[in-house]
Amino acid sequence: MKNLKGLLMFSIVFSLLSCSMSAKNDNNSNSTAAKGEVIVLDKADFLTKVFDYEKNQDKWVYEGDKPCIIDFYADWCGPCKKVSPILQDLAILYKNDIIVYKVNVDKERELAGAFGIQSIPTLLFVPKDGVPQIAQGALPREEFVKQIDSYLLGKK
Repeated sequence: MKNLKGLLMFSIVFSLLSCSMSAKNDNNSNSTAAKGEVIVLDKADFLTKVFDYEKNQDKWVYEGDKPCIIDFYADWCGPCKKVSPILQDLAILYKNDIIVYKVNVDKERELAGAFGIQSIPTLLFVPKDGVPQIAQGALPREEFVKQIDSYLLGKK
């Protein structure tokens, strides 16, 4: 019951805070991120690089060393396809400051379910410290830049 309450609370926090490119799934994601590439995550990678929700069911504990954006997407999704090149450009532009991840909801159903992803694209803006913010739908480039600069990097 406690675990269910923790997961429910976690889902509510994400809900309140309120897709596809051919990204490479590279085993050496640190060098991939350093080049400014978008990294596709599976559940195992997500648990080690972003958040181990199986171990930390009651609170958010970010595992990364840089802020990140996580794009929950599907290959067939039109709005996801509009967001994809924007994320690729931003991954290059901010390669020293953030990491851009993608999670294919069709291939990673359990992971998408753990975060209550019901519409795509859904984007998580994950600061190094603090709670992630969620956004749904295809955001314009300007909104991504605003969120990265103000929320993820703390620039005024």
